[in-house]
Amino acid sequence: MKIEKKIINEINILAEEFDEVKFMEVCGTHTQTVAKYGIRGVLPENIKLISGPGCPVCVTSQEDIDAVIELALNGISIATYGDMIRVPGSKMSLDYAKAKGSDITIVYSIEDCFKIKKLKENLDNDNLVFFGVGFETTTPMTCVALKKGLTVYSVHKLVVPAMDALLAMGEIKIDGFIDPGHVSTIIGVKPYRKLKVPQVITGFEAVDVLASVLMLLRQLKEGRCEVENEYARLVHEEGNVKALNLMNEVLDVADSRWRGFGVIPKSGMEVRDDELNAKIKYGEILNEIPKPGEIPGCACSEIIRGLKEPDECPLFREVCTPDAPRGPCMVSQEGTCNIFFRYSAGSALP
Repeated sequence: MKIEKKIINEINILAEEFDEVKFMEVCGTHTQTVAKYGIRGVLPENIKLISGPGCPVCVTSQEDIDAVIELALNGISIATYGDMIRVPGSKMSLDYAKAKGSDITIVYSIEDCFKIKKLKENLDNDNLVFFGVGFETTTPMTCVALKKGLTVYSVHKLVVPAMDALLAMGEIKIDGFIDPGHVSTIIGVKPYRKLKVPQVITGFEAVDVLASVLMLLRQLKEGRCEVENEYARLVHEEGNVKALNLMNEVLDVADSRWRGFGVIPKSGMEVRDDELNAKIKYGEILNEIPKPGEIPGCACSEIIRGLKEPDECPLFREVCTPDAPRGPCMVSQEGTCNIFFRYSAGSALP
């Protein structure tokens, strides 16, 4: 704790030179660290930490959720990670579709998909689709699945274009970004340099996050606009070259629809092989999907963009809880609402 106290003291001294400073973290694990260790509560009142689009489950568009549910209702077998099954669609969730008889399986690894696929091949039923969700951290494993011939509905997304979109929209003042650690182990340092705002790539301990706040304040004081790497123990300049090459081999960068943003140019990863791209393979089914409906009262779109905190949503804690989520930000363990609910977080933590 001595190191943390030293950093907090330095933050307090530097903070006196500013009116109000807002830093945004774009990683669900960072959001959890901030809440778990009460970091908001130990920062000066004029230093604000804002949660951004750091949860891949949360930013998956309503259109894509509805599309995969439609595939399931039309007899296509779906495999996906646990969080996705509970995200509400316009009319139902994958969980509800499963209860109605659709073949939907929660998997914990890509290898689970191939066990299911082998079983279905033995039953002369080879229509399994993997619902591939996540930022650059999980994308390489989906690429392995594609290399082995698994059909994928990809909603994999790229973090930096979303950060760029936030800055371009100008809805909220962002004085600096706390860049995601896990994503950065894959993409490295270079991609962030296109963003003309102070940034610090950081790890997931409380001391890491506090250090990133101090480093950002120093950049502001000194008039610098750099990408500093506090997480150098795991993040390297070029990233994971092998993983990046694998992604480039089987996926194409494409425009992608994000919840709360709409379409962000060149922010998604689409399956290159038409025969393994579920969006093309099952295009006739997907062409019949009606325009998605909004979730009444849900503020997830604003929360994802940092415009609101969970306790500003009329549904939060009243009718929307982790046991009965009304919006995606309450479903995922990385969702801001879920984290605020579990750690009783608000503007500041005790």
